[in-house]
Parts: sequence; C-alpha cells; structure tokens
Amino acid sequence: MVTNAFSLRVTCIRLRPYIFMVLVQAASAFLYFITEAAFNHGMNPHVYVTYRHVVGGITVFPFAYFLERKARPKMTFTVFMEIFLYSLLGVGLTINMYFASLQYTSPAFLSATVNTIPTLTFILAVAVRLETLNLRKPRGIAKVTGTFVSLAGVMIVTLYRGPAIRCLWEPPIHLIKGEFHKNWVKGPLLTIASCISWSIWFTMQGFTLKRYPAPLSLAAWANFVGAAQSGAFTSLAVRHQPSVWITKSFIDIATILFSGVVSSALNFMMIVWCSKEKGPVFVTMFCPLQTLLVVIFAYFIVGEKLYTGSIIGGVTIVIGLYLLLWGKVNDQVKITSEKQLPLSTNEQNEPKRTGVIESVTETCKEGRQITHILPN
Repeated sequence: MVTNAFSLRVTCIRLRPYIFMVLVQAASAFLYFITEAAFNHGMNPHVYVTYRHVVGGITVFPFAYFLERKARPKMTFTVFMEIFLYSLLGVGLTINMYFASLQYTSPAFLSATVNTIPTLTFILAVAVRLETLNLRKPRGIAKVTGTFVSLAGVMIVTLYRGPAIRCLWEPPIHLIKGEFHKNWVKGPLLTIASCISWSIWFTMQGFTLKRYPAPLSLAAWANFVGAAQSGAFTSLAVRHQPSVWITKSFIDIATILFSGVVSSALNFMMIVWCSKEKGPVFVTMFCPLQTLLVVIFAYFIVGEKLYTGSIIGGVTIVIGLYLLLWGKVNDQVKITSEKQLPLSTNEQNEPKRTGVIESVTETCKEGRQITHILPN
C-alpha cells in the first residue's frame, strides 16, 4: 500500500505541468463565452481588461506576500523596469491590442492568427537558446513536426468547415452574436502585433524568472502594473465616455470576478510555474487546445453547429501536440541521463577515497613495525 501510494504521488508530480496547462486552456475556453456575452451586453473591452487584472492582483497578493516572504529578492530599479516591460508585453499592451483587433476583423481570422503564437515562441526560444533543437535526432524532428502539425490543425478548424453535424438537443445557453466593423488594415495589424508581443512575453519569462525567482510575486506585480498600464490606455480611449467605467449588470460583474480570479490569478500563476519548469514552448503548445475546447463547448452548451472540419482539425491538433510533447519528454530523459551517467571503467577500478587518512603497517626485517601515511 505504501509503495502504491508513493508511486501515485510521483506520477501526479510528474504529470502536474500537463494537468495545469489543460486546466488553463479549459478555463480560457469557458471564459471566451462569458466575455462574449458581457461584450454583447455593452461592457467596454478595455475597461474589462483593467478591472480583471486589478482583481487578479488582489487575489494573488496575499499568497505572494506570505509564501514568498523569504524567497522574494530585493526590488531594484533595474528589476522594476524589467517587470514593467514584462507586464506591458503580457497585459497592458498585448491584451488590449487583442480586444481592439476583435472590433475590426472576423473571429475566424483572429482565432487562426492567435494560434500562431506557439510557432513564433518556438522560433524565438530556439534563437535565444531557451529551447534545444537537434534535427539529427528524432526528438528534434518531433518538436518541429509537432509545432507545424498543430498549427495546421488550428488552420483547419478555423478556415475549413465541411458538412455540418446538427445538434440533437436544445442548448442550455443562447448567445447573441455581436457585430464587428471590418477594417482589413487595422484589424490584421493589431492581431499580428498582439501575437508577436505575446510570443516575446512567453520567451521573456525564462529570463525574468532568473532575475526575480518568485513566481507568485511576479504574478502579483504583473497584474497590478498591467492594470495600471491598461487603465492609462483606457482613460485615453474612453476619455469622452466616463460612464463606461461604471459596471452594474450581473453578467459584467460576474465576468470580471471570474476572469480576475481564474484567468489573471490562478491561470497566470500556473503559466509562470510551468514556464519555469518546462520552458515557454511547452506552455504555448497547449494554446491550440483552447480552439478545440471552444468548438466542443459551443456544440454541447451553446448549440452551435459542429463541422467535420473542426473534427479533422481537432484530431490534427492532438497529433501535433503529442509529437511535440514526446520530443520534450525525450529532452528531459536525456538531461536526466546525462546527470546520472555511470562512472567510467577506470573510475570504477580506482579505490574510493573517503577523506580519512589511510595507513599501511609493515614489519621490517628487524621486527619493528613501520606505519606509512598514504596521501589522500
């Protein structure tokens, strides 16, 4: 029983990064529907971003303050400026550009473009040597192939429909689709800029965590600083509409609280932790799961039609994700084996030195005993 319990615990610890990232994408997929409902209800997207990260910062702060009191490094001007840039790329600039692009382009185009983040992050991580890539080995080929296969699956889900599969029951939730104003210059530019910014942010996490190795505190700082940056931007964007800051409806308040606690706090902490443990490419490769889960939730909960293209794309996404994770697991196995290499034959034949002075006692011809002190 003790052995089984220990094995189960080891398995859970080993699978923890995978479980965390699946939970992050599931929460993000659910958040897609409630934010869409809130925006259709009239909530300003930039006000939502500001309030959401204020709630996220308040949620993370007690854990960061008490759990990392001794581990948190001293805040210097250089570290603060790095956190300021980190927050700008992860919150203040990127998320506001994302929601701004949603007003000028189609959701299909936005979804397809945003899911290029894993590919961009993979390229950046290899360029700055956060990710190893050896195309002469199967693991290197698997990582590259998995990245592009997963990207192809996302493109299939968003750009190809095929025959529809009719929903066989009445959906529990009905969403009214909002209108968007197409601008095929401003929209794509904002979308591409947000993808590049997000990719840089994921890549930057590894360097920032080395200088500030306190994930909870970093999450709290990023939420508060990002909220301040978003608030400054929103104040300029809605300076002639002060009423948009006042939120009274239940759906708006529920969306802000849920997204703040779950997305900006819990998800943020899990992303930072997984990035520290597994690297930025591991984190971003789970992003296509959000597209797949949105399609599944839309079919079973909202009652949207499920197309065969979504099924084909979903299977392709899973295959690509499996290939990349297989390559990553082999990387971990190689690193572990290198650390635990057996001693060479010569090293095994050499006597072990314990640090204690060794002596050999000999008897000379005269019968006297002579002790030789051997060097350590």
